[in-house]
This record gives sequence, structure tokens and C-alpha cells, in this order.
Amino acid sequence: MNKAIRRLWIASACVFVLLLGALTYIQFFESKTLMANQWNSRTLYDSYGSQRGSIVVGGTEIASSVPSNDGYDYQRVYSQPELYAGLTGYFSSIYGSSGLESAMNDELSGNGDEQFYDRIAQMFSGGKTTGATVELTIDPAIQQTAAELLDGHKGSIVAMNPKTGEILAMASSPSYDPNELSSHDNGAVIDAYSRLNSDPDNPLYNRAIAGNTYSPGSTFKIIDAVAALESGKYNADSVIDNPQELQLPNTTTKLPNYVNGQCSTRTQATIEWALAQSCNTPFAQIAMDVGQDKIAQTAKNFGYGEDLSIPLSVSPSVFPADMSQDQLALASIGQYDVKTTPLQVAMMSSAIANDGKQMKPNLVKSVKSRSLSSLYEFSPSELRTSTSADVASQVKDWMVNDVDNGIASGAAVNGVKVAGKTGTAEIGSTGSNNAWFTGFAPADDPQVAVAVVYEDVDAVTGASLTSPAGKALFEAVLNK
Repeated sequence: MNKAIRRLWIASACVFVLLLGALTYIQFFESKTLMANQWNSRTLYDSYGSQRGSIVVGGTEIASSVPSNDGYDYQRVYSQPELYAGLTGYFSSIYGSSGLESAMNDELSGNGDEQFYDRIAQMFSGGKTTGATVELTIDPAIQQTAAELLDGHKGSIVAMNPKTGEILAMASSPSYDPNELSSHDNGAVIDAYSRLNSDPDNPLYNRAIAGNTYSPGSTFKIIDAVAALESGKYNADSVIDNPQELQLPNTTTKLPNYVNGQCSTRTQATIEWALAQSCNTPFAQIAMDVGQDKIAQTAKNFGYGEDLSIPLSVSPSVFPADMSQDQLALASIGQYDVKTTPLQVAMMSSAIANDGKQMKPNLVKSVKSRSLSSLYEFSPSELRTSTSADVASQVKDWMVNDVDNGIASGAAVNGVKVAGKTGTAEIGSTGSNNAWFTGFAPADDPQVAVAVVYEDVDAVTGASLTSPAGKALFEAVLNK
């Protein structure tokens, strides 16, 4: 009798252990697979009605979950929505998620690997999974300044700390209200998405890192200048022919010089003077002389062609391959098929500012769990050495001269040494341009590097917007 009872107890214990093991396996090892199953209707309510973690800027929540009295438990809401839409993205039960809502979904939803023990604690306490708080590197005052500078225009602004890679501002215009897409009113969400998605101005794009990349125009001459010095064929005293038109090899096309500076006043120029006046023909000659491979390698050294996560996915910038000499001449002034993002242009200036060292850009300052334990803290990370300290120092001096004595003078800040470079990229044959400014300040102790682009403006309007925008950003940082 005792033997039978003992066997029954052992069998029961084995069944209990198996059930506990199966439950544990399903709960913790198969949970993601089950959550992704299209037949799991509960997932929809758990995911889009859960208490996701907040996204925070300067101590203020810009995305949070609040109790909802509909079929979901929580509603995702965005404060200052248009100011931060390019960063937060949206969290929609119909269209999924974008921006940081997508890139940081595991952490915000509480399903990150680092939150395993939090999930265990919540399971045993009977509580629901709560997401982590994601704090950004964005400075709210600098972000607001950037948005105001873009108001009424299409374009983008990026500001970053060249010594650390922390992104201080990332603005894209036009913007949109992600609350419209995160609503629990499905009909309203569908209407809003249809309107935004069909808008020819593409408000859903984060122009700073994705969407339609831009021709960088004469900001690319910074890379030409670096390549010239590194080649050993040129130095600070080199003098180059500066014709007002350059016959492009094996074509009937002539490349004109820049007409809005002082390029027409000299038939020869140093690299410093040509950069300050943004003369096209000297840099086209430099590029054809040092060769496509050298220009392409220099562009790569500054980040062209790289897939990058900040943790938002960044569209790779492109410097074309297998070009003829005439195509290389056009590419050297940031035209032809050269394409870039404002972030890449800011990274280029940051590398010059930081003695040739390019830091990895990052938007996330910290991630903290529900229990306030730290899951991630920002630490500066060097991506690469883009050029030597000596070359960076020389190009920095040339960029300072561009602000002091050249066409980037609108970026000058009283009492501060500022480095800068303007750019104009033609759009077809309409006479419209994408107008650029990039630079950093103070040049002798850089605190901020910026890239500014205004889309589809004439040359005069572009000049009145870009360098002054750089000045306003520098002052916003330096006056804090």
C-alpha cells in the first residue's frame, strides 16, 4: 500500500515539475514567438494598450502612456508632438510603429533582454509588464531653436557635440502630429495616415537621417580639401588656376564658377581663398588631379557608404563609383550623384572640429527600468579617425577664414571664433536650390557642430537663411 502511494506521489511530482517547466519555458523562452503569432488577438491589446515606458527630453515626457477607458488599458500620447515627431515616431495599432517607438520597442514595451528580472518580479507580484524610460540627449532649448528656424520651410537641422557624439537637436520640417496615428479611433487613424502619406511635402520623413537624401553642394569641398592635403600634392600655399569656366574633359559642357562670391576677381587662388569664396573650378581640378579613388576613400573615411544606427536607422550617404573625369568634377562640388544626410554633414564637420576623430552619434542618454535600475548609460564612442590632427587643424583654419572673410560671414558670433562652410545644390533646371550651412563653434574649443539645409529655395533666399541659422544655433548653445 505504501509502495503504491509512493509511486503515485512520485508520478504527481513529476507531472507538476513538467507542467512548471513547460509554463516557465513558454513564459520566458517562447513568449516572443507567441506574441508574434498572427492568431494571438490578445497581443494586439497587450501591445497597443500596455503601459509603455516614457520617452523623455530634459526631464519632460514627450511620449507616455495614460489610462484609457476604451478596449485598451492605455493610450499612447505625445506632448509637443510636432517638435519631436521625427524622433519619437508614432505607435499605431493599425500601422505599427516608427522612429524611436520602433527602434527602442523592446525597452519601451518592457521586453528587452535586460528587463528579464523585472518581468519575473512583475509576474510573481501579479503586476503587468511596464516599459523602461528612454531619456534622449536632445537639449529642448536647442531643439526649439532649430524648429523655429525651419518654420515655414522644408528642410532639416542637426546639432551635435563633436567631442562626444551626443545629438543636441534633430529637427525636420514639415512635421506632423503622431497623436493622430496613435489614436484608438481606427477610422480617424486611417484618414490621418492617408492624408500624411499622400502629402507631397512628405511630413512623415525624418529629413535629418532618411527619406530623400540630398546633394551636399559645396559643403563637400571640405572633403576635397582634406583629400588635397592628404595626397601630398597640395599644401596651404598651393596656388590653383581659377578660371570662370572649366571645360570638362571629353564633353562640350563647361563648369561655371560660383557667381555670388568673389571668384571672378582672381584667375588663381589658394585652397583657403577658393574655399572661402566657394569657387568651383579649383576644386574640380583638385579632384581630377588626385583622382576618384582618393576622393572616394576620403569620403568613406568621413562616413559615406556606412549603415549607421543612432539607434534610429540612418540612410547611408553615397559617393558614386566608376565615374568619368567630367562626372568626378561635378561630384567634387557635391553635385552629380553624390547624396548625403544632414547628420552625415554634421558628422563631417564634427570630425574636423575634433582633431580628425569622428565620434559615433547617439540620441539615447540613458534607459532606466521601472525599478529605476540603469539598463543603459551613454558613453562616448569613437567611430574612426577620419583624417590626421594636422590636416584637420589646417581645414579648421580655412573654415574659420570662410566665416571671417568669406561667404559664410553670416554665421559669425561676436567674441567667438566660428568655423563654417556654405553650400548650394541645384535642383534640376528650375533655378531652385537646396541651401546648406555646416560648421562648429568655438573653433578653438568646439562645443557644437551643426548642419542646416533648406530645400527648394533661390540662391538669395538660401544665403539669407543658412549661415544666420548657424549663428542662431551657435548662440543658443554658447549662451546656455
